[in-house]
Amino acid sequence: MTGHDTSEQATLLIVDDVPANIEVLRGVLRDHYRLKAATSGARALQIAALEPMPDLILLDVMMPGMDGYEVCRQLKADIRTHPIPVIFVSARDDEDDHELGFDAGAVDYITKPVRPRIVLSRVAAHLAASRRTLALEATVRERTRQLNHASVKIIRNLCNAAEFKDNETGRHVVRMSHYARALARAMAQDAEWSELLFNAAPMHDIGKIGIPDHILGKPGKLTPDEWEIMKTHAAIGARIIGEPDGSELLALAATVALSHHEKWDGSGYPHGLAREAIPLAGRIIAVADVFDALTSVRPYKRAWTMDEAIAHLQSQAGVHFDPELVASFISIRAEIEGIRSQYAD
Repeated sequence: MTGHDTSEQATLLIVDDVPANIEVLRGVLRDHYRLKAATSGARALQIAALEPMPDLILLDVMMPGMDGYEVCRQLKADIRTHPIPVIFVSARDDEDDHELGFDAGAVDYITKPVRPRIVLSRVAAHLAASRRTLALEATVRERTRQLNHASVKIIRNLCNAAEFKDNETGRHVVRMSHYARALARAMAQDAEWSELLFNAAPMHDIGKIGIPDHILGKPGKLTPDEWEIMKTHAAIGARIIGEPDGSELLALAATVALSHHEKWDGSGYPHGLAREAIPLAGRIIAVADVFDALTSVRPYKRAWTMDEAIAHLQSQAGVHFDPELVASFISIRAEIEGIRSQYAD
């Protein structure tokens, strides 16, 4: 909860449609905490989302318009306010009322008339628990950042090694990594995952390290037996990357290496996955990889034009490629053209 106050004195939001009830809680809490108040559920949602966000919310149940249960459900449905602990404060004291409160996402339920010592002890306990959770999450994020930083170095070193085996592709991995990130964003993936995919994408063909030179560098068409050997590079790549050991980046790189030759209709390899059974990362890399291969010069072919390559993607939508991804890729054509120009061989 980056928007929360990090100073020692926490901020509480008191929500009740009866001003007198708010004043009772103010009297209990004002010497210990900074206080905000709202007299309706709608106003409470607005205040809760403002920076700095409250560290804890004391919420009445029976309010006109939007009751406390609905307010709590909406708070928990919003990624920004989801972590804020909510304590219900209500005159309703049936077991069903308590159960509804906890089902809505509350951490506690205090009945009216409130007893000051109970309110103070419950608030202090839940603030302490929340702060411990935030500290643990921050530690996990930092550890993840360190692991991903180390993983980027590993990936770059492995890609350098792969270039000794297959150096005809020029800046292929650079372009297709940018294409993949742009496509992930176009598909409304968050910035963090899109960046992970950008850094994992260069590993898509790392398994070619394990393919014999006479097959990998063969100028002509591969025989059926040679093609079967070539297809093993997907599984080899996943084995080279190995166990991620907590690294999200290495885990995604292994997924990319293993799944980027699967096809939407199930005719791909190595596992013949189809449709959404293919990981999204593999589906995205398939589009980015093929598009760049088509629009790049190879010893055996000319570079296709942008229009020719897009026509091919459209013709293979629902066969080789996820149709939604093809449509999204075409929708960002201007960005794709910019990447292609900036990182041309």
